[in-house]
Amino acid sequence: MVRLFFSADVHGSELVWRKWLNTPKMRGANVVLFCGDLTGKSVVPLTKRGDNLWTCKLFGRKWTMHNEKEKEDMARRIRESGYYPVEMTPEEITELQKDKRKVEKLFEEVMTARLREWLQMAVDTLPKDITIYCMPGNDDEFYIDEVIKEFDKNYENVIYPLGRAVEIPGLPGYEMISFEYVNPTPWNTPREDSEKGLWKRLEKLSKLVTVDWDHVLLNFHCPPYNTQLDLAPKLDKHLKPVTVLGQVQMEHVGSKSVRKFEEKYQALMGLHGHIHESYASDKIGKTVIVNPGSEYGSGILRGFIIDLSPEKGLETYWKVEG
Repeated sequence: MVRLFFSADVHGSELVWRKWLNTPKMRGANVVLFCGDLTGKSVVPLTKRGDNLWTCKLFGRKWTMHNEKEKEDMARRIRESGYYPVEMTPEEITELQKDKRKVEKLFEEVMTARLREWLQMAVDTLPKDITIYCMPGNDDEFYIDEVIKEFDKNYENVIYPLGRAVEIPGLPGYEMISFEYVNPTPWNTPREDSEKGLWKRLEKLSKLVTVDWDHVLLNFHCPPYNTQLDLAPKLDKHLKPVTVLGQVQMEHVGSKSVRKFEEKYQALMGLHGHIHESYASDKIGKTVIVNPGSEYGSGILRGFIIDLSPEKGLETYWKVEG
């Protein structure tokens, strides 16, 4: 039997990443997957105001640090929340505000540096017989792929799964294909496409499969449309949740092309993320589909434990959090 631990949407939270690294020991997983939306969304300047005095803005309020320890504690808190702490002078902040290209360069530096630290942490911490699958999601810039590919090249147990059908260790005759794109969102993220474009990409991906489809895992960041996995708050034209009598209205926002693909090929299982609110499992025909959801901002790790065997395929699965 092979045990997978599947999770997604860490969005830069170092606390969630560290919890994920404990899953082989705590949950007995042989294979761990952290797939989709790896990077954070904001840089938080730690502004130097004088000797042993720094300030920053976080969680809607201003904080003041009076010594090195307080500053380091705040930097850790920022990292654990999914943001990037960067020490700056007021003059450096002013320069960034004037030049969008410098801001973009700063984001590239901090995002790639953290992901490289995380993956190094993984290879240093986990036993060599634990296989690590790591891939970006729609929120992630394309330059982070090179960091994962670097580790894929240098370490046998780190796998960048995009663009190929990969074998699952201990499961001869089984394959996994992966896909990071999603249908259009209100936020115009880097890896989006129309439903027509998604379908073309997915059909091209299907040609990589060399085994029977009931021996295939679909590691697709976007969940299929009209399932328990793709329910998100309905938004108005100002991107604010729509409420009726104080209740947030939900709607299905997943991909119709992903659903069509799963209906057509009837793979063994679909591993999805993207929609943080939909911590659920469902089925499309014979295909079991799961979404662990995400509460990265609260430091909560959510995931699914999945037990597979060469003889029976999917034996059991259940969701966990902590």
